[in-house]
Amino acid sequence: MAPRTFWKGYMKLSLVTCPVTMMPATTEGEKVRFHTLNAKTGNRVTSQYVDAVTEKPVREEDEVKGYERGEDDYVFLEDEEIESVALESTRTIDIDMFVPDHSIGWVWYDRPHFLLPGDEVGQEAFAVIRDAMAATGTVGISRVVMYRRERAVMLKPRGKGIVLWTLRYGDEVRDEADYFGKIADDKPEAKLMTLVRKLIDERTTAWDTKMVNDPVQDRLLDIIAAKKKGKKRAARPKPQPPQDGNVIDIMTALKKSIQAEGRRSSR
Repeated sequence: MAPRTFWKGYMKLSLVTCPVTMMPATTEGEKVRFHTLNAKTGNRVTSQYVDAVTEKPVREEDEVKGYERGEDDYVFLEDEEIESVALESTRTIDIDMFVPDHSIGWVWYDRPHFLLPGDEVGQEAFAVIRDAMAATGTVGISRVVMYRRERAVMLKPRGKGIVLWTLRYGDEVRDEADYFGKIADDKPEAKLMTLVRKLIDERTTAWDTKMVNDPVQDRLLDIIAAKKKGKKRAARPKPQPPQDGNVIDIMTALKKSIQAEGRRSSR
């Protein structure tokens, strides 16, 4: 089943405009989800906001957003006031600059979305913007209102479509120098590098989506299926803690690893 349209609007580059639609590129729809139940009655439990002082439930129509300006002192904001700050970027992806592809570090990437033409009339304009970015090795930078906030976004051509990535805000990304800067500058020995590269070659294979499957979810589904049939699933053996052994040097460990890889590949 095709996903429902998540966002509709326009993509604009100078005087070139075309209608577009957008859908999230990822989904959590297949995840195993649980409801919280009352164990005594079997009924579902519902959540409810409660006043922190009076401890009385708060009606939905009485809920309001508040910005804390001091202890127990808030500025109230209505939903209409929050939404009013969004300007044209609410429904228009106006590409106002381009940067070289791969120049944006992965840590800035937030959520991916598929962007495609909104109708047949706009396909030519969509295609020329997409193909021009691919030909020049660039990605487009714009701003658009998504998830109730205006966000910087990156438009990256991919096949016949465009992947729109929301980008993280500047205050969300930590400076890697604060962490990696503490690592010593020492270079590993050439012999060690040779052995590690050989180990990497032995383990290099083609990418497969099965590499990122979720074994925990598979086990949960097995348990649920067994319970549906009224069966008890056999308990999995507990993993044994690693045994303490003699500390060996890196060179010896690498040589043993390569020998083990050779035995594994010959099976």
